Amino acid sequence: QVQLVESGGGLVQAGGSLRLSCAASGRTFSSYVMGWFRQAPGEEREFVAFIDRSGGVKYYTDSVKGRLTISRDNGKNTVYLQMNRLIPEVTTIYYCADALSYRDYHHPHKYDYWGQGTQVTVSS
Repeated sequence: QVQLVESGGGLVQAGGSLRLSCAASGRTFSSYVMGWFRQAPGEEREFVAFIDRSGGVKYYTDSVKGRLTISRDNGKNTVYLQMNRLIPEVTTIYYCADALSYRDYHHPHKYDYWGQGTQVTVSS
């Protein structure tokens, strides 16, 4: 059974930092590319960051460049999203997901399994 479990969200003041984690189980983690998405209530799920199998290729949505860093540890079956200099506008639920291919990596429908999400709230 494939599972992705996010953690690390919470309440932080503007300018602060959080590190989100996504622990994977149930299949060979290093065989899958990983993505982070976010979704506000009533909105579509939005691409945030992508990382390939080895961690050598990373993509970000323009609005987060310089604030967020995606990384992975294949030995720990975990992908991370380091969030720095947080602003209130990034308050929402963040999800990790996996896929076999990184074609169309920014489209949610290309991903196979999703975590349950973790809430990030940035206060002003």
